[in-house]
Amino acid sequence: MNDQTMPLSYYMDITVSDDKLTAYVQFSNADESFSVTNEQFAELLEANHIVYGVDEKQIAEIVKHPQSFFLSKTVIAAGDAPKNGEDGSIRMLFDLDDRSKRPLELEDGTVDYKEVTAIHNVRRGQLIAERLPAVKSTEGRAVTGEPLFGKDGKEARFKIGKNVVTDPDQLAMYAAIDGMVSKTDRDKINVFPVYEVNGDIDYNVGNIDFVGTVVIRGNVLPGFRVKAAGDIRITGSVEAADLEADGSIEINAGILGHNKGLIRAGGRVKSSFVQDAVIEAGEEVLITQSIMHSQVRAGRQVVCMGSKGLIVGGMIQAGERVAARTIGNSMSTPTSFEVGVLPELRNELQQLRSQLKVYMENLDKTDKALSLLDQLAAAGQLSPDKMSMRIKLNHTKKQGVDELNACKRRIMDIEKSLEDSERARVEALSYVYSGTKIVIGRYTKFVKDTAQRVRFMLQDGDIAMIPIV
Repeated sequence: MNDQTMPLSYYMDITVSDDKLTAYVQFSNADESFSVTNEQFAELLEANHIVYGVDEKQIAEIVKHPQSFFLSKTVIAAGDAPKNGEDGSIRMLFDLDDRSKRPLELEDGTVDYKEVTAIHNVRRGQLIAERLPAVKSTEGRAVTGEPLFGKDGKEARFKIGKNVVTDPDQLAMYAAIDGMVSKTDRDKINVFPVYEVNGDIDYNVGNIDFVGTVVIRGNVLPGFRVKAAGDIRITGSVEAADLEADGSIEINAGILGHNKGLIRAGGRVKSSFVQDAVIEAGEEVLITQSIMHSQVRAGRQVVCMGSKGLIVGGMIQAGERVAARTIGNSMSTPTSFEVGVLPELRNELQQLRSQLKVYMENLDKTDKALSLLDQLAAAGQLSPDKMSMRIKLNHTKKQGVDELNACKRRIMDIEKSLEDSERARVEALSYVYSGTKIVIGRYTKFVKDTAQRVRFMLQDGDIAMIPIV
């Protein structure tokens, strides 16, 4: 280098990339006699403001054998690139974009083709979505020492629709009501209290289980199930299907049960006609045309009072009242009415009486076995295994007596409620035919002759047939 009269920059050219992350050295005007020291190289770096990320090992190699680097552009410093932030996002707890309808695969590998609709049910206060905050960028550093800045992530924002609320920090979205989570225009998130089906409940729609009200603008085909925590409203008919609503059920075109399925409502069941069906209502059943060969139970009343207003065949149970225009028919088709106590209590009473019979039979068998073992014990012929059996049978007897007494007490309670049936009545505004059986409380009456405009009520300890004026 002593023979080199030109400045070092004449022989070595230092450049920096446009992004300031890399510094290079490239030789020019140098020959085989060229040499450079560490101190000279450091001065050249300083003159070019290269102060960060210097590759000291590489520079040492260049100083040692500069001729090896004459024909290349060599990296001598590398900075730290800035890292861009990440955009925030909305994490949904429900897959609202999965629009495909696939049948449910069961554990045994079979497929239930009636389970094809996935309704995203939520309860009030339930978490629907979370906002994940954006991540800020990470600062980098140029080879010249100055900081390099990345791009911060953009914050996501909830697209708020109907019946949803967020927390004060806008980090979580909750349902404001019970209902169905759904996206609408511009990806707004909503909770709707009503689930609507514009057509029939068939294999294209499948079974429905919803926490709100279900509206079906069509029919419910045989074998399908609709369950709602609210009401169920159907513009068409229901055929051999299961309907269950915590609220009320309204069916415009009627119910054909085919002795299959069940219609159950916590409040009211309303329809135009019922045939070969089973209906249970917590409050009342209101039918405008006819109830034929069906099992109908209502906590308060069953009314069939339209232009036809016919009840024939089957069993009608109500807590207080059954009213119809015509009861039975001229062919004396057996038709039964039970009023004056909640239907579930009367049904429980029947079950209890059957259970009481079983308890008594079992207790009798236990007594006979114990009597035999007692005789063996008196004769000193009771073996250890028979002794163990005797202990077990005594325990069984005690348990059986307790169950028997509990059953008797419950029967007495229900029978007592049967006596309080003063308000109970069955009314026929046009005709009641023979073949009709009336049960009010603990009393029973069979209608033998056709009568017009009569009411059946308890009077003087019996069921009286009173004209309706």
